[in-house]
Amino acid sequence: MFSYIMLGTNNPEISYQFYAPLMDVLGYPLDGRSEKGAAWGTFKDNHATGLCVGLPFNHRPATFGNGVMVALNAPSVEIINKLYTLAPENGGEDDGPPGYRPHYGDDFYSAYVRDPDNNKIAFVFYDPAKK
Repeated sequence: MFSYIMLGTNNPEISYQFYAPLMDVLGYPLDGRSEKGAAWGTFKDNHATGLCVGLPFNHRPATFGNGVMVALNAPSVEIINKLYTLAPENGGEDDGPPGYRPHYGDDFYSAYVRDPDNNKIAFVFYDPAKK
């Protein structure tokens, strides 16, 4: 459904320091980086998936959009727990601890963090053991 997601930042270096270790754990390769931002994932065809973080193209400050969230698939409960621990070590903030959220489904395991620009990021795993 999505080709890529672009998140605005006011400080590309701080954003890179936050996202680089998370994308490494998730296995998304760095596709490119400049003084304006960075991109992870693949951008090669119509089945590409990527995450970009950069200065807004209109040169205005990146602002937090309440109600906007990016959810990233994780391969296991253990990886979500690791990402949740790693995020604040790299400038992020807690926005909801790891756990099953049965109101989204018995198999829905997630954790929520905020990046240094206050963008909300979810890590999600649909646990086949809970179906």
